[in-house]
Amino acid sequence: MRSFFILYFGFKSSIFNAMAKLKNNNRSKIPGGYHSDDTGKRITWLENKTGFNYKDLPVNKSEELKGIIENHIGYMKIPMAITGPLQLDGHYAKGEFFVPICTLEGTLAISMTRGMYASSLSGGIRVRHVKQELSRAPVFIFDNLDDSIEFMSWVDEHYDDIKKVAESTTQYGKLLRIDQYPVQNYVILDMVLNTGNAAGQNMVTLAAKVACDYIKEQTGHEFILESGFNSDKKASARNMIMGRGHTVLAETTLTHSVMKRILGIYPKDVEKFQQLGPTITAMAGTSGCHLHIANALTAIYLATGQDTACVAENSIGHFQTEPVDHGMKCRLTLPSLTVGTVGGGTRLLPQQQNLELLGCQNGEYSSRKLAEIIGASALALEISLMSAIASDTFAMAHIKYGRR
Repeated sequence: MRSFFILYFGFKSSIFNAMAKLKNNNRSKIPGGYHSDDTGKRITWLENKTGFNYKDLPVNKSEELKGIIENHIGYMKIPMAITGPLQLDGHYAKGEFFVPICTLEGTLAISMTRGMYASSLSGGIRVRHVKQELSRAPVFIFDNLDDSIEFMSWVDEHYDDIKKVAESTTQYGKLLRIDQYPVQNYVILDMVLNTGNAAGQNMVTLAAKVACDYIKEQTGHEFILESGFNSDKKASARNMIMGRGHTVLAETTLTHSVMKRILGIYPKDVEKFQQLGPTITAMAGTSGCHLHIANALTAIYLATGQDTACVAENSIGHFQTEPVDHGMKCRLTLPSLTVGTVGGGTRLLPQQQNLELLGCQNGEYSSRKLAEIIGASALALEISLMSAIASDTFAMAHIKYGRR
């Protein structure tokens, strides 16, 4: 009998704790509304919630845009929203975040917020940065087979010299390895670098150029700087398997209560949906199995000054659900996130402000922190759309939020 009371009151206490947590989280809900006053209320609410003061910053002067754009004639403003709360347990990103996004698609902000809110009520999202590798893949051309095989041996033997030359072009980039791929009378040199806090596209290009000039000088063999093998700005099996940029894994376990109350779904609804997904996406020939990773990436890339063209190669991945005793586990793998916190569009004042809001404007591993935040945000958006489709509210949500 004593054990029964201990179990009973322990269970009752856990219920009260859960209710208190839910009440506190309700205070974290972003205020809604479409009036100009509502925008002001959200900015004030965000400042009270995070201590971050959003300034109406002026745009950059024309002379500050060298290296970002040519033939500059002005600015095109894109609507910006805030999403969250996003509760993270990452290696680099820990705690509660409110994520800025820029989009022209109604329902995107509210949907991402719903996924973040649901995951936060369920204990948050675990996210891990796996690796950071960006490559440029020049190709050397030969007259015969023997020359190409001899060349590969030469590259291996002189790797340290090549590394020294490549790294002479950058303060932060480090050559990790050179993967060699012989094809007919060609040898592809996939030069893989760690690019620090930079996205690194220009960094790897310059490093590969001077390294190849050195190799040509020593061996006499001609090269083309980009073979296309690294799939820069193109979705590919190569980047799905090997990764390009940051590789991130994210997962969360949604409780039955949250699934029902916040997302309007039951495990059986998701199981039916997931049985269809992998088969039909494979039939369609898509890269990976997911719903709309590109939506999350584009919105956050615009808000934080990333190269949005990289969404073409970055929006590949695998979304998976698994029923468990107390709910449903949701996982997302993103093998290729080409993002940075220095250089390029991150120099723009509004984007700098958004990076500051995320705590990614500086720090030794700020680009890895940003990658973890992006990976978790993409998982939240996948969860919300999956729920909308599984509960047959997908169309109505777009009618409600996607039209005037």
